[in-house]
Amino acid sequence: MNIVILDSGFSNLSSIYWAIKRLGYNPIISFDKKIIKNSDKLIFPGIGTPSFLLKNLKKYHLIDVIKTYKNPILGICLGMHLFFKYIEESKNTLMLDIFNNKNIYKFRKNKIIIPHIGWNKVYFKQKHPLFNNLLSGDWFYFIHSYFSLVSSITIAKTCYGFFFSSVVQKNNFFGVQFHPEKSGKSGMILLKNFLEIY
Repeated sequence: MNIVILDSGFSNLSSIYWAIKRLGYNPIISFDKKIIKNSDKLIFPGIGTPSFLLKNLKKYHLIDVIKTYKNPILGICLGMHLFFKYIEESKNTLMLDIFNNKNIYKFRKNKIIIPHIGWNKVYFKQKHPLFNNLLSGDWFYFIHSYFSLVSSITIAKTCYGFFFSSVVQKNNFFGVQFHPEKSGKSGMILLKNFLEIY
């Protein structure tokens, strides 16, 4: 299988790479359009600022490549945020709007610590191949200050002061707010499940 990790210019690329290697696959880290277009699975990690991320995508002419990608694609944390329309920061940053007018919001200091860092439970109801061999309420590792509301694309949710979307999906676009590569056994199972989705 041809698995590509999009080289978004962020520092967590190696942790994703080695997590997938431990599952027995040989991923490629790349920003090359041709390699990305010909991949069977695309993983889009990201820790940092949306403006930096978008600048790199434009630099390597990847905006349309991602928007028209037909195979399963997994956005992790900021990689997931890219699929929404706007992210709430100092300037409302326009993202790719793959999820049709759904936005990313910033946590407010209301009896919660920001950023949300650490282990938290992920709850899902419906059967879904992404959650094979996982239990609703399993623990995953989070580090983020922004969130998406529970909506029609939510397939799992997490509570941090209130419930927000921790896993979303629309067609072949999947997004997780947590970091599966830092989430121990549960994270490895979820990554394996994603790589087995066709």
